[in-house]
Amino acid sequence: MSAKTVETTLMLEGLCCAQCAAKIEKAVQRLKGINAANLDFVSKKFFIELDPELGKRENKADIIKQITYIIQRIESGVHVVELTNKRPKQQTEKQSIRWVDFNNQLRSPLFWSALVGVVLFVVPYVAELTPTVEFTLFLVSYLLIGGEVVYHALRNMMRGQLFDENFLMVIATIGAFALRQYPEAVTVMLFYRIGEFFQDSAVERSRRSIATLMDIRPDYANLIDGLLERKTAPEDVLVGQMILIKPGEKVPLDGIVLDGRSVVDTSALTGEFAPREVEEGSDILAGFININGLLRVRVTKEFGQSTVARILELVENASVKKAPTENFITKFAHYYTPAVVLGAVLLACLPPLLLPGATFSEWLNRALIFLVVSCPCALVLSIPLSFFGGIGGASRHGILIKGSNYLEALNQVRTVVFDKTGTLTEGVFKVAEIVPANGYTKENILEWAAAAESYSGHPIAVSILKEFGQKINTDNVENYTEIPGQGVETFYKGQRILAGNVRLLENKGISFERASALGTLVYIAIENRYAGHILITDILKKDVPNTINGLRQAGIKNIIMLTGDNRAVSEEIGEQLAFDHVYAELLPDQKVAILEKLEEEKEKNSKLIFIGDGINDAPVLARADIGIAMGALGSDAAIEAADIVLMTDEPSKLLEGIQIARKTRHIVWQNILFALGIKIVVLALGALGMATLWEAVFADVGVALIAVLNAMRVLKIKSL
Repeated sequence: MSAKTVETTLMLEGLCCAQCAAKIEKAVQRLKGINAANLDFVSKKFFIELDPELGKRENKADIIKQITYIIQRIESGVHVVELTNKRPKQQTEKQSIRWVDFNNQLRSPLFWSALVGVVLFVVPYVAELTPTVEFTLFLVSYLLIGGEVVYHALRNMMRGQLFDENFLMVIATIGAFALRQYPEAVTVMLFYRIGEFFQDSAVERSRRSIATLMDIRPDYANLIDGLLERKTAPEDVLVGQMILIKPGEKVPLDGIVLDGRSVVDTSALTGEFAPREVEEGSDILAGFININGLLRVRVTKEFGQSTVARILELVENASVKKAPTENFITKFAHYYTPAVVLGAVLLACLPPLLLPGATFSEWLNRALIFLVVSCPCALVLSIPLSFFGGIGGASRHGILIKGSNYLEALNQVRTVVFDKTGTLTEGVFKVAEIVPANGYTKENILEWAAAAESYSGHPIAVSILKEFGQKINTDNVENYTEIPGQGVETFYKGQRILAGNVRLLENKGISFERASALGTLVYIAIENRYAGHILITDILKKDVPNTINGLRQAGIKNIIMLTGDNRAVSEEIGEQLAFDHVYAELLPDQKVAILEKLEEEKEKNSKLIFIGDGINDAPVLARADIGIAMGALGSDAAIEAADIVLMTDEPSKLLEGIQIARKTRHIVWQNILFALGIKIVVLALGALGMATLWEAVFADVGVALIAVLNAMRVLKIKSL
């Protein structure tokens, strides 16, 4: 997507038909000026990318009108709302006429008309009636129970919309009337409506369950307005304003604590209860829960840019990037229904013409079964729900997956490439040893190293400055120059200082004694003379060994380390963890080159993961099949750079992500095989005359209901 591409998001309130959603998406994609259109049936959001010319206000309004017309032509009753960046917290969906909520049903005329229809349907079974009266009662009962279905079918036929479930059900039941099977026609329509109710209820329940997983949006903010305090929507608070956060409340916006001391629960963002102490000067993020103290906070980001808002946006919009299985099912459904309908026509027409003694009524009855079974709702409903549920479940565990395609791709991972510092190790460095040379003292070396690193925010520089323990007068530091992948050159108190790795001193032609200690070595030279080195060590994260073993057991064949750190240290860690390959002392461009080589060498159709800190490794994250940033709590750079974001510093989250992806895939394929299997069996039995319309209805709405309920199991996936 180019920088000039205009994006807009529409909320389709009242969208209930998954097959209609696929038709809407396809129709809008064909419109002139639409670069991309992705409709997420689960969240009911329609993500659209417009050509830059259509982004102008008057053209954009016109194209939205065209899109709205298409939507309402395919499924009437859908209310289209354009979502904006600043909107009310609750953009609730209007209640549709569909039977979704039981309390609404009791107040709906449709419910009472259907109830009267059921009573009329029973009358012919308990009273002796003439054939004409009996037919009339069955017909009226049919219209009262299935009137809405008939209306939608006729309306869609007028608009050229054939082969939807309403059309197919009406044709099948009218065919039953034509064959004088009045009770079966009414019963089939009744069962269809009951099944439709349970199916819609299950879909709505799953939507609510998924929404509950991400119920981390703050409801309000306590805005300090002069001497007063008032509740307001987080969207209305401006950067720089003061808010009050009371014990037990959600933190509504990112900010800095100005006054107070408390413990906050970060589990809403990380997936695990991880209490963190905050006090004056501490950063605090939206989505945390204040446990026990009163905090006064200055807001540093507006709500739309806060951590919690960005996480919600990532999860809610994840379904835009559809998995290959979802795309396959959409294409399959496009051809499946017409093919089965054609089969029904041939089944009704050819046997009476070709088989001796075959009657048209008998084969028409078998063809009607084909029509009922031909709706692919079980697949087009359950597959997106499964993937979206997997993404929602992963987010609950602190794993943000930016698309169904990445969730599914985790199943094909055979190569995992780790960065070292901050990924495998804590990234909290400390000075372990200072070794002077050529008559210099430890104090000299530490002061010169601190001066050289005084402008750097790298963890190694921070550890040196912390060890020095004094503030460097930067007025004495001149001509500061960072040399990528080597170190720093500067002048301190008029003396030229070099601080860096082996390559720096070698390139400057300075003779020195190379150390062999395990750790990061910073070599110091003063006025082109070697002065000594500082040994800095890092600590391996506790869960790394179990993570590596778990990856092996999960079938990951190649586990590799790419790092710019010291070769001896890196190889020691690699040997300790049984890595397959270790590439050390790499510059950023060398990391990319090696990753490209690994991409070429990997197995066909397999995927490669690179997992790093998300800030320094952006080029490698972008080049990998799946880029994973970890330790990214509050890091905008990491959230933007990676395909998957682990919101804690735990490498074991990668293993959890793979586990969730595999369970999601199992449920997806269970639904595919179950739905197609039942439909094929019923089609075969129907062709042989061994199935009734009742079995066909079960193969349609019954199977769809079971598939949706099965898809909801993905929401119950637990962490390791």
